[in-house]
Amino acid sequence: MEKRTFDIDIAMQRIREAVTPYPKAAMFELRDDGYGSPLEQLIACMLSIRTRDEVSVVASRRLFARARTPDALAMMTPDEIDALIPDVTFHERKAVQIRDIAIRVRDKFAGELPCDPEVMQSFSGVGPKCANLALGIACDHQRISVDIHVHRVTNRWGYVQTKTPEQTMAALEGVLPEQYWIEINERLVPFGKHICTGVRPRCSTCPVLEMCQQIGVTTHR
Repeated sequence: MEKRTFDIDIAMQRIREAVTPYPKAAMFELRDDGYGSPLEQLIACMLSIRTRDEVSVVASRRLFARARTPDALAMMTPDEIDALIPDVTFHERKAVQIRDIAIRVRDKFAGELPCDPEVMQSFSGVGPKCANLALGIACDHQRISVDIHVHRVTNRWGYVQTKTPEQTMAALEGVLPEQYWIEINERLVPFGKHICTGVRPRCSTCPVLEMCQQIGVTTHR
């Protein structure tokens, strides 16, 4: 089957429609539920690291039901935070990190986490992925957040050719139209979970199959 030239505008339009039946990406779901501040988005993303969205979203809601401001979080002990997020991977470490962030935001930034990538990435446990998600969703900064789904799918398309998520982020900054910088994560997370899966992707129902180079795909459905 001869492939047509990849058109990101057509791809995003089709994928937008294709993922409608599926659960939203975790951070976007929480935003739509009212947890859209920079601090909430940053903490929720930290909780999602190495943890399935279905688990981290519930844990985030459980934590924010108890405390969602720097003052409230800083007043809790790490053990109290940990008790609210026990199903999250590395929960004990994350509980300490969350409290440390809350204390620093309260004491150094007057209780308001700045929309500043250097500040966000200066916190223990926060890397480019979470900083960029928080900046994109909560601060409306045009930032690309690359998780395993964005990395895998864009390489499978042949849209970028990279080995790591960090390399993918840099490559996408050079080719992806800025209007999709935030949306790429919002759409490709559910797309990568339910259609363009890691093992045996559902190529027969893929809306962009005619453009996808299917790089690395050996078996599919």
